[in-house]
Amino acid sequence: MADKLVVIPTYNEKENIENIARKVMSLEGEFNLLVVDDASADGTSDIVKRLQKEFDGRIFLLERSGKQGLGTAYILAFKWALEREYKYVFEMDADFSHNPDDLLRLHSACKEGVADVAIGSRYSNGVSVINWPIGRVVMSYYASYYARKVLGMKVYDCTAGFVCYTDKVLRTIDLDKVKMKGYGFQIEMKYSAYKLGFKLKEVPIIFEDRKEGTSKMSSGIFGEAFWGVIAMRFRKIKPRTK
Repeated sequence: MADKLVVIPTYNEKENIENIARKVMSLEGEFNLLVVDDASADGTSDIVKRLQKEFDGRIFLLERSGKQGLGTAYILAFKWALEREYKYVFEMDADFSHNPDDLLRLHSACKEGVADVAIGSRYSNGVSVINWPIGRVVMSYYASYYARKVLGMKVYDCTAGFVCYTDKVLRTIDLDKVKMKGYGFQIEMKYSAYKLGFKLKEVPIIFEDRKEGTSKMSSGIFGEAFWGVIAMRFRKIKPRTK
C-alpha cells in the first residue's frame, strides 16, 4: 500500500487538474492523490472521476457543497489520510506553481529524519519566484517576514502551501482547533508543529505563477493572517488528547 498522499484542493481547475494528476501518478515511489473539490462549476470533479477509472485505487475525490476555505479542505483531507494510515501527507496547488518533481525532495527530507515538516520554500534562498507581479511578491514575502518576527519561528516561507507532513505531526496537532482558513492556515499549521517540538526544514524550490486558470487569492486572506498571527502568538498550543 502506498504511504504517500498528495492533497490538492480545487475550485474551477479544469485547465490544470488532469495534467497535474497525471504528473503525480508518473512519479517514482507511488504517490496517491486526493482532490478536495469545492463544487467547481467547470467540471473539475468530472475530470477527476474519469481519471479515477484509469488510475484505480490511486486517485480519490472528496466533493464539498461550496467554497468553504482552503484550511477546512486540508483539515478534512488530513483526517481522511490519517484514517487510512498514510505516513506522509503533502499539500500542493493544482496549477503547477509547485513543481511536482519537488515532491520527491520534500519526501526525502521527512523520510531521512531531517524534518517532521518539510516546507517547499520560496524565500529560504533569496526570492525564488517566477512571473508573479511584483506587488504579489512583496505582499507574500512580507507576510512571511511578519509572521516569522511575531511568532519567533525561524521559517522564511511561513505562508508556503507546498508542504510534507509526517503522520506523527498530523496526529499530534489538534486539527479541530486550527482556526484560520486562508494564508493564515499555512502559518498556523507550521507554528503548531513548531510549538509542539517538531523539526521544520525548508527545502528551496522555484515557484512559478500559474499559466492556466485564475488565481483564488484575495486581500481578505491577508487580513485574516495579519490579525490571526497576533492572536496565535498569545495562544497556548496543546497536543491533541486521544
